[in-house]
Amino acid sequence: MGWRERLVELGIELPPVPTPAGSYVPAVRTGSLVFTAGQVPLVDGAVAATGKVGSEISPEEAQKLARVCALNALAAVDGLVGIDAIVRVVKVVGFVASAEGFTGQPAVLNGASDLFAEVFGEQGKHARSAVGVAELPLGVPVEVELVVEVSS
Repeated sequence: MGWRERLVELGIELPPVPTPAGSYVPAVRTGSLVFTAGQVPLVDGAVAATGKVGSEISPEEAQKLARVCALNALAAVDGLVGIDAIVRVVKVVGFVASAEGFTGQPAVLNGASDLFAEVFGEQGKHARSAVGVAELPLGVPVEVELVVEVSS
């Protein structure tokens, strides 16, 4: 079964590739790796939520938003090489706009990591960084970058 079929089986639909908010592209391939730009929680072209995690945004809501970011990252990969070209998820980097004292960034990023495990199984296991930051673009609470290995 291909990854696109797996998405259908799970009832997951990839969104359209988000339009970049600046002078960059959604994803770039070099050799057998695809790197995505940081993806924020856009739904139908609009920001799904703003605020800092641990004050305006609950960790549980932020985890759901991280999943949205991950879907947007997969859409960027799909738009460049097609999702069925993915061999494995290599690395996930997540940024969490954190209220003072909030230290639950890893749990927030589980929203993205769990999606990759759900879709790709063993090939979805990856290295990851979860970083707390003061602010993110457009005031969003979470941003996710993705690195995947693809077939030639």
